[in-house]
Amino acid sequence: MEHIGFDPEVVRAALRPLDLATPPAPTEQEQAYFAHYGIDFEAQQPDLTHHFGCYETEVFSIAAHHWEVPSSKRRGTAVVVHGYFDHVGLYRHLIRFCLDAGFSVFAFDLPGHGLSSGPRAHIERFEHYDEALVAGLDLLEAHEHRGASTRPWVLMGQSTGGAVGMYHLNRHGYTLDNSPFASTVLFAPLVRPSNWARDRWKHAIGRYFVDSQPREFSDNSGDPDFLRFLRESDPLQPRLLAVPWVTALKRWLRQFDRLPASQLDPLVIQGQQDGTVDWRFNVPYIGRKFAGTQVHFLPEARHHLVNESAPLREQMFDAVAQYLDR
Repeated sequence: MEHIGFDPEVVRAALRPLDLATPPAPTEQEQAYFAHYGIDFEAQQPDLTHHFGCYETEVFSIAAHHWEVPSSKRRGTAVVVHGYFDHVGLYRHLIRFCLDAGFSVFAFDLPGHGLSSGPRAHIERFEHYDEALVAGLDLLEAHEHRGASTRPWVLMGQSTGGAVGMYHLNRHGYTLDNSPFASTVLFAPLVRPSNWARDRWKHAIGRYFVDSQPREFSDNSGDPDFLRFLRESDPLQPRLLAVPWVTALKRWLRQFDRLPASQLDPLVIQGQQDGTVDWRFNVPYIGRKFAGTQVHFLPEARHHLVNESAPLREQMFDAVAQYLDR
């Protein structure tokens, strides 16, 4: 791995409570972390405010960012939930799209990912992911009560982040009238992984013998620079697949299936070359769980849509912009 300008353990150990009411004062290590992932947008846009810190759930310490656009330009706030093995640092394209569209951005590392606490890529139950989302929304709510204009909120989730978002909406029984989110965008959302019918039986046997297994980096994007960055230049990439995470996924699937359907109208963006999730099952299933679902297929796109090749990202963001402009 090439030389990295920041030490993840130093940044994680020095995290301070996320305080949206005071001017940000990032450390040198934090600034190096921002620069390494290209999420130092405030360096390019002086009127942008970037807060970084952590907040607590009952179990985890959650690393989080809040980029706030000036009130004169602000259309609302996008709440971004990343996918499995990911972290906020990998979402610069999506964050930049939101900022350019006039949305402030609140994004956090899921438990066990990035700079948040917890065993790497591990979770005992998916409810912990929802608890991290709820605690983050509480911070935004408090910021609103102090006089900041954060609404309307837009929920955006990639892959596992999409699963977290869908679970949150259905678990809390939100309707078109009472949802805290004016819009929801799901990028290659996870319900079943690909080859689920086959691989779940391997897991059922293997979980009695191993707690983790080496991760295989897949070519889940058409951007070779992104794939190379993951393998060679991202010190926050987990190198193992945690078997308990698969156990938690199986439990979540049963729980989610039992939750009632809603009338909400998320936009699903799905690549048709996606070999990570079973999109042929997932997209119709989501349509049954959310009656107003809108679907936009990208025939040439793979799984990691927020880091696809530039032409495919442009097509994707055009579709998102049209949806948000309804």
